[in-house]
Amino acid sequence: MAQEQRTPFCNLPAQQQAGILCNDPQFRRFTAVRSGFPDTEFTTAAAAEFLRQCCQIDSRRDLATNPIARDRFDILRTEFDGWAGRIPTPR
Repeated sequence: MAQEQRTPFCNLPAQQQAGILCNDPQFRRFTAVRSGFPDTEFTTAAAAEFLRQCCQIDSRRDLATNPIARDRFDILRTEFDGWAGRIPTPR
């Protein structure tokens, strides 16, 4: 039986990336901190609402068709990656 190839996260559609991120406990902590609740971990639904507000969209599906929202999502992802220590943060 052949092993199924996994698509790298960065190659997934933005709306799928957003769904995965909202289920990530580290991203949920990030969204809570960004919302002013540093000692809290948001629920998946709260993280999704935070993402929709940041990207100024009604649904994560809008990331597929709205280039401005997609740019906002890319910025949010970069800020999260810096916060999480996945990339260096600017000084």
